[in-house]
Amino acid sequence: MTLEADSATRTETVAAPRPPSARERSERIYRILRDRICLLDYLPGSHLSEEELAQEFQISRTPLRRVLTRLESEGLVQSVHGVGTIVTDVDIEELQQVYHLRLELVLLVGKLSPIPRTAADLDRIRALIKRCDTALRDADQRTFLRLNMDFFLEMNAMTGNQPLREISERLYFQVARVVLKMMPQLGLVEEFTAFRREMEEVLAAAEIGDWDSIGHIRRAHISMSFRRMMRHAGHSGDGEDDR
Repeated sequence: MTLEADSATRTETVAAPRPPSARERSERIYRILRDRICLLDYLPGSHLSEEELAQEFQISRTPLRRVLTRLESEGLVQSVHGVGTIVTDVDIEELQQVYHLRLELVLLVGKLSPIPRTAADLDRIRALIKRCDTALRDADQRTFLRLNMDFFLEMNAMTGNQPLREISERLYFQVARVVLKMMPQLGLVEEFTAFRREMEEVLAAAEIGDWDSIGHIRRAHISMSFRRMMRHAGHSGDGEDDR
């Protein structure tokens, strides 16, 4: 073997991708199932077959059950004896306290270990705004929620405080389905317009590094979204925790 060939072989060996760990595979499956539930690919009341999911993801039932247990702890599925794993339903009234907590936590994103945004980070937000403009021409409920989910993950990455990131993500995905479920009453174009305005305001604050303002912008828009949903549900949305 020549020196050049030997060098190429070593380069290829170094560049070979590392196979995902069991934890990484589990996290990937969890996120896929979570997204399917939130996007209503799995409707409330649907039965999740362990056998079919194990075949789809090519894993044994033991790690799959750990994923399902995690989803159950977050209120997205329920294990029913003699039936199996069932996708739960959601109700805006039952989730009022979750929204109230989100309103307070979002203010901490810009205060606890804020991570400065790079040019690439800001470009991703600009790309989301462009996707929103494109989607507005042919408004679609799933597209709206997917955009909203992607934007949330960008916002959550602004803090280096891991516990805050984890609880914020958990609470967000607990209520995400409510938006999609109530979209016919809320009005898709109106929600797209409000969401685009939020992204523009956040981008403007991020461009000048005003992390504290981002928290307040997010809080204001979450509050308005919650009140719109409560109004259409026949409630004011007021409460002793909503201040």
